[in-house]
Amino acid sequence: MARRPTPTETPAEQQQATSLGHVIDLVRENVPPVHPAGRPIVLGLAALAVLGRRRPLVRWTATLAALACGGFFREPHRVPPQRPGIVVAPADGTIALVDTAVPPAELGMQEVWGEGAVPRVSVFLSVLDVHVQRSPVQGTVRRLAYQAGKFLSADLPAASDKNERNSMWLRTDDGHDLVVVQIAGLIARRIVCEVAEGEHIERGQTYGMIRFGSRVDTYFPPNSRVLVDVGQRTVGAETVLAELP
Repeated sequence: MARRPTPTETPAEQQQATSLGHVIDLVRENVPPVHPAGRPIVLGLAALAVLGRRRPLVRWTATLAALACGGFFREPHRVPPQRPGIVVAPADGTIALVDTAVPPAELGMQEVWGEGAVPRVSVFLSVLDVHVQRSPVQGTVRRLAYQAGKFLSADLPAASDKNERNSMWLRTDDGHDLVVVQIAGLIARRIVCEVAEGEHIERGQTYGMIRFGSRVDTYFPPNSRVLVDVGQRTVGAETVLAELP
């Protein structure tokens, strides 16, 4: 909200203050905040730029790196659709796979889905995409499972099985089960998950992030209706991936 002028200010000072307030409001509305996981990195680079201000190479390198990391760790506000029975995209990116597959074994989904394959949509995140992950549904975290692995390029089909990953089993408020898997990529070396088993989360709520190139797989219950295709761009928390049975 713009600052209110004080009675002691001259008209010129009031106009200047109002203009500055409008600029601040414009920045707040259009520049996304930085995710907490990225703030130490951005602040560290900004501090390096200040400390190295007498050395142009250090100053400008650190400043550009801070701006780049600020853009990478951005967490823009999103408004998920409220239609019941839908699953929204857990991440910004490009649809790399639409197929059927068996969810990660470490989650133990055989107890609800059996041994067969279920519908899956994979979203590939380039280094330019927003890298926070958002819950595709409103529900409860039933189980979390981390699996160490390789760092193949995240756009390869084999990445789902061979790469480092963090899997989350969600149960919606009306009893549907889903799985969301954060998969590290060729450059990614850090998966962040900020929710715990038993926690209730909202549709579109940020729950984690993967640093520097990655992929997110979503597994749906049998007979779900997938609404996207390979090559389509997704907006995390807003693009509808599927309708539940």
